[in-house]
Amino acid sequence: MSELRQRMIDQMTLRGFAPKTHEAYLRSVRDLAAYYGKPPDRLTPAQIQAYVVYLLRERKLAWSSVNVVVQGLRFFYHRTLGWERVRLEIPARKRPTQLPEVLSTAEVGCILDAVHNPKHHALLASTYAAGLRVGEVVHLRVADVDSKRNLLRVRHAKGRKDRHTVLSDQLLEELRSYYRACRPREWLFFGMDRGRPMDVSTAQRVYGLARRRAGVTRGRGIHTLRHSFATHLLEAGVDVRRIQELMGHSSIVTTMGYLRVRRSHLVTTPSLLALLPVEAPAPETCATA
Repeated sequence: MSELRQRMIDQMTLRGFAPKTHEAYLRSVRDLAAYYGKPPDRLTPAQIQAYVVYLLRERKLAWSSVNVVVQGLRFFYHRTLGWERVRLEIPARKRPTQLPEVLSTAEVGCILDAVHNPKHHALLASTYAAGLRVGEVVHLRVADVDSKRNLLRVRHAKGRKDRHTVLSDQLLEELRSYYRACRPREWLFFGMDRGRPMDVSTAQRVYGLARRRAGVTRGRGIHTLRHSFATHLLEAGVDVRRIQELMGHSSIVTTMGYLRVRRSHLVTTPSLLALLPVEAPAPETCATA
């Protein structure tokens, strides 16, 4: 490992960056050096900025991808090398014109009804009824289920912050049924190895298969269940700031975006699983992934 790489890792570690941030920032610097065939500390500010332009114009990378690269390069040059003269520019992000896709309660019910494995059913039910990100639901631990206070603890969520979200009576009963069937140990939704959590890609595949089996054409990613959670609660009359807290949004502006999502049928209760005409599958078999 080179001295520069180790210095950068040390700086990120001191700031408590997540492992994925380590990986992304290191890759940004490595790819820049490979592009020019030179060590990154021998490049000029003009060359570094030209590389960013290349990513946008020639590679046609998405704004979000280039932004990650820019943040990684800024960190390396400003924090690791102390080159304050490096000023990387990136065009302002265009405002998204497409609203997040939201499923109706009937569509969510059809998706859950298409799942017969108790672990997969509990996984999708938890994602929807607690408004979880996919990375959050697969990293739930058995100890995070607080049945006395009807809360789910979400550890190290986005922004490295813990939070609690709602655990309805219906979801609690679903999780109890799943626990009796599959006996998870540490991780609530374990993977092929019971000592490790389910992989995010596996959770995505579980959702995708269930959606196709249900014949639902909208909502291609599992994150749609989280969007549906927020929108259904808004339509049920739940306070926006309460939803912000449950979703783990750092800014209420993000939560307010769901007010723009309109549907023709409004729900009347915030107990989301109670809206769905489905039952948990019989506790017969439990998949290992």
